[in-house]
Amino acid sequence: MADHDTISIYHNPRCSNSRGALALLEAQGIQPQIIDYLHAQLSTAHLTALITQLGVPVREVMRSKEAIYQALDLGREGLSDTELIAEIAAHPELLNRPIVVSAKGARLCRPPERVLDLL
Repeated sequence: MADHDTISIYHNPRCSNSRGALALLEAQGIQPQIIDYLHAQLSTAHLTALITQLGVPVREVMRSKEAIYQALDLGREGLSDTELIAEIAAHPELLNRPIVVSAKGARLCRPPERVLDLL
């Protein structure tokens, strides 16, 4: 995650919300650590820690409109957080973005302006 002096952004350059959050950080003179989560191969342990830091249910950080979500029937009841996190690790496109982590905590920044609360 982020140490006291570092801000990290789990970023997808193709996402307008992600680009917007990054632009807001850069406008504040902050060069965050950019984590390309689609290619970083985040472990289930890393994802579990990140979601715990966010303090939200696992499903809140999942992109339910992704084709893979539908194909794997991830909306069905009875799936554990562990199972859902394993699917995010296997299919990183399921992770909602951008997630920003700073010394003040972690937040899903949709809309991008939510990043300002972490500064």
